[in-house]
Amino acid sequence: MTATDLATTPESSQTSIRTAVAGVLHPYARSRPRGRDFGRDPGAALAEAVALAEAIGLDIQFAETASLGAVSPATLLGRGKVEELRGAFAARAIEVVVIDGTLTPVQQRNLERAWGCKVIDRTGLILEIFGERAKTREGRLQVELAALDYQKSRLVRSWTHLERQRGGRGFMGGPGERQIESDRRIIADRMTRLKAQLKTVRRTRSLHRESRRRVPYPIVAFVGYTNAGKSTLFNRLTDAKVSTKNMLFATLDPTMRTLRLPAGGQAILSDTVGFVSNLPTELIAAFSATLEEVREADCIVHVRDVSHPDSEAQKADVLKVLDTLGVKDSVLEGVIEAQNKIDLLTPDERSWFANRARHAVRAYPLSAATGEGTDALLAGIADALGAANLVHRLSIPLDDGATIAWLYRRGTVLERRDDERFAHMCVSLSDSDYKRFLSRRKGDLPHAAE
Repeated sequence: MTATDLATTPESSQTSIRTAVAGVLHPYARSRPRGRDFGRDPGAALAEAVALAEAIGLDIQFAETASLGAVSPATLLGRGKVEELRGAFAARAIEVVVIDGTLTPVQQRNLERAWGCKVIDRTGLILEIFGERAKTREGRLQVELAALDYQKSRLVRSWTHLERQRGGRGFMGGPGERQIESDRRIIADRMTRLKAQLKTVRRTRSLHRESRRRVPYPIVAFVGYTNAGKSTLFNRLTDAKVSTKNMLFATLDPTMRTLRLPAGGQAILSDTVGFVSNLPTELIAAFSATLEEVREADCIVHVRDVSHPDSEAQKADVLKVLDTLGVKDSVLEGVIEAQNKIDLLTPDERSWFANRARHAVRAYPLSAATGEGTDALLAGIADALGAANLVHRLSIPLDDGATIAWLYRRGTVLERRDDERFAHMCVSLSDSDYKRFLSRRKGDLPHAAE
């Protein structure tokens, strides 16, 4: 099942939107509240929306911004604007209109009737991209769950095709049951099964994470705005062959490789899905299992495209998503910033970033394409990982085997001496894991840091 299957309405085409002739509209408020949208420029936002639409092969023949004085509950846009656009879309034989914003089911239906073509909003478009790009079983499950969650309020008769997935089991109500109730039953059942399957995936991922902890190598996670160059930098540092197409959301499924650090150290580097402004909440929730690697990372590297005109707004969007994911402030304070694509800057701009980096903490101008500056980044990662681990002397009761096993999993046991009652251990732990240990033991055990 793809997001296209889930976005069908009675007034819209039953075929895929991919390769269709399309128009893109970015509506924005004439007077934006202070701080809203992080100062994003409407023109840059429209360009991003066009790139998102092109990422699934839509043939863009119309792209325009539209300022809103007031939001119409029925059509989002004012009546005059709707009529004006109907003529523009008809003249270009537009088959699909992408609204770069959020539409209610009523607004979507009314616009489709007014324009005589399929209409999707930003969430629907991103779901469409994710549905096409996700390759792993986990990714496909997450996308389908997100699409079902998104479509719960957009129920139509076409949902009855899901009945075949139940294997013919009797679940339908009596003859008097309305179709909408039947559809809701089908969706709820499918979501329940998807969540159960994802729980299994999470358990498997947790086992893999624990096995890596036993090695033990620290985890370094790449985060960043989509198309910021994370995968190119990932390949540069690990000699991997991750896809690096110049398009939004080229990477959806996480990839992990060994990262060799200066002076012979090693870490595990994780390349994650790129973020985007106004990332649908359905997707943030659905991809929480994949992004657990970010929450559990010992070091986060924020890869930025500093050549992009909206680079600062993109940074704010990424930090907002990290906060939504529950990444703690203490971790965010130690984020390393990889200021990528300096090869695309003018000499004056490059000089400005180089001077700024000299006075900043954990900021490294570089080019993943040419390799310039990557050695400094590796040294910065090694320093951050070294600073994050401190050696602690701990005394654990021998009958508390669970805590002793936990210390072996989460840290590096450098020394251990047992007496009749306690295991006296010298353990290297990250700051976050040491705090977890204190919380676990509630501070009732003797301990001292060297």
